[in-house]
Amino acid sequence: MDQALAVEIGRGLAIAGAGLAVGLGCCGSGKGIGIASQAAAGVISEKPDLFGQLLVMLALPGTQGFYGFITAIMIFMRTGLINGAWEASGAMSTGVALFFVGLGVGAALLVSAVWQGEASAAGIALVGRRKEESGRALLFPAMVETYAVVALLAGILTIIWLTSMGANG
Repeated sequence: MDQALAVEIGRGLAIAGAGLAVGLGCCGSGKGIGIASQAAAGVISEKPDLFGQLLVMLALPGTQGFYGFITAIMIFMRTGLINGAWEASGAMSTGVALFFVGLGVGAALLVSAVWQGEASAAGIALVGRRKEESGRALLFPAMVETYAVVALLAGILTIIWLTSMGANG
């Protein structure tokens, strides 16, 4: 295969991986916040004074979109794409690997955001019935957040290792 074509394919796959990470993360966040919003609107319609307590549970599914954005920026920074260049060694294999990193992180963020929205809705319903349980209710979506953070950290470490391989040999 022509070396220039291999570089272009690698670059395209890395960009696609970054797009999948942020796109899937944002899709999940939108869905999760939508689920939590429906539950919050029902509770607030009867108890408007609970808005402040429900706001955190409503916003929690939004973090996955930011994690996808961080993953995409990491791919752009570590490969030189943020400067308009492609610095990764073994451009095609690095591009393929970064595509799957973005896909894996994005899928984890999509699924965790939707489930976090469901957990937030359950917590919001609990607070609607028992206001004093707001601290415990916050733990349900926070437990789901753990796995979104694990996906983000695994993605960041993998991106660093993949893009450092050329510098170390």
